[in-house]
Amino acid sequence: MEFHCSRKEKDFTEEYDMKITLASGSQKAKVYLDDRDLDQSDAYGNQMVKSVTMARPNILILIEANFEPEKIMDVAYPAGTVTTQITLDPITGKLKKVEKIQGGILGATIGNGTHVSEESCALTKMPYRVTSK
Repeated sequence: MEFHCSRKEKDFTEEYDMKITLASGSQKAKVYLDDRDLDQSDAYGNQMVKSVTMARPNILILIEANFEPEKIMDVAYPAGTVTTQITLDPITGKLKKVEKIQGGILGATIGNGTHVSEESCALTKMPYRVTSK
């Protein structure tokens, strides 16, 4: 499934495309934002889509990220974690994001704890289905 989403915060609006593929066989579920795979790992940390679940009518997505300690502009930040739970209702387009932030640069700048936000998404492409007669 593919969606076009919009996030608004004060005077700032961000638009992006989100593609969700469900697990099948040996292929794990994947989520892409503007064609960028959310499963990423580098020297600064890693992020992994842990699950994508169809709980009709909602799509539930769980993402975990771990960040290594880093130093930016002479400020040292400890290691940090972010667990993100996304609930997307493809019928209404309502996306609710619950992020639990602990440590790291995000904890220092946004604040440790649970942060809740809402976005809106419109379904742009349904997966192809074969129907039998």
